[in-house]
Amino acid sequence: MHSIVIMGVAGCGKSSLATLVARSSGLKLVEGDDHHSPASRDKMRQGIALTDADREGWLATLSELLRAQPEGVVLTCSALKRTYRERLRQAAPGLRFVFLDISRAEAQARVSARAPSHFFSSSLVDSQFATLENPSGETGVLRLDALAPPEQLQHQVSAWLRAKETP
Repeated sequence: MHSIVIMGVAGCGKSSLATLVARSSGLKLVEGDDHHSPASRDKMRQGIALTDADREGWLATLSELLRAQPEGVVLTCSALKRTYRERLRQAAPGLRFVFLDISRAEAQARVSARAPSHFFSSSLVDSQFATLENPSGETGVLRLDALAPPEQLQHQVSAWLRAKETP
């Protein structure tokens, strides 16, 4: 079993889907947001977009976590830029990505709805879309509609992973 990254902009449902995929696959779940530095969390709480420099340490940590799980892991990570995805791919050969595609309006609504319980400011949704380099067409990427029911998404991911395992 290879590792898989559940990716996309804030509010697309990464954590919800990753929990279901980890449970169904028996792989460990690593929540990428748990590994942001306190300074980065403060910036996001204040509505300040992270820079590549801010993400450097975070991506290094996530890469190490991928390397430490050769049996496979389910990782949540926005992975907005191709360079971020390439860095993660270097840490885990065969790494796969599930891109949860969502509209700006729906992402904004979801992030606003969770505002009381999450550090990520809803004012950052626009910067997420500005940074996103759509991964569709890259090797090892499955694009899914983030508005589909979570169980349906999990079944699609499981079927995709099974198909990739077949020689």
